[in-house]
Amino acid sequence: MRNRQQRNPRHQRIQDEFENEIIDIRRVSKVTKGGRNLRFRVTMVVGDGKGRVGVGIGSTTEIPRAIQQAIRDAKKSLVKVNMDGGTIPHEVIGKFKAGNVLLKPAYPGTGVIAGTTVGAICRLAGIKDVLTKSIGTTNPLTLSRAALKGLSQLRSRQEIEQLRGIGEAPKQEVEDAA
Repeated sequence: MRNRQQRNPRHQRIQDEFENEIIDIRRVSKVTKGGRNLRFRVTMVVGDGKGRVGVGIGSTTEIPRAIQQAIRDAKKSLVKVNMDGGTIPHEVIGKFKAGNVLLKPAYPGTGVIAGTTVGAICRLAGIKDVLTKSIGTTNPLTLSRAALKGLSQLRSRQEIEQLRGIGEAPKQEVEDAA
């Protein structure tokens, strides 16, 4: 008898192009009149190393199910990151609630100078050289959202030139004074 993958091509497993990394696992509880309900909240970052990255959270009573939930959530919130070689094109500050993350471009060979949360996001986005500083909160969930906001604000040189109307100068016809 044939298995499910051979019968139905929809069920064929496709090699996932995304890598994932756990940022944070917390035990959270809700107090009800029947007692405490314990759950695990997992914060994951997912990226393809080519400029797409996302952060998701999952919360269930079991850690493996929470991880799967967080991966699905992260894939829904993917952000495209504009890069300039192995670094970012310009300095930017990402702000989310009480968290601020400063992202600065760095020379090749510098590496990812960042904490665990922002470093994981930068590595999975495919950024090789960057300097970061987190200002304000140290909550991994807030820091990750601030880093994503900062990365989504990045613009390439071509986009900025197009917005400002520069780049190709209009051709002026030269009149002969003969």
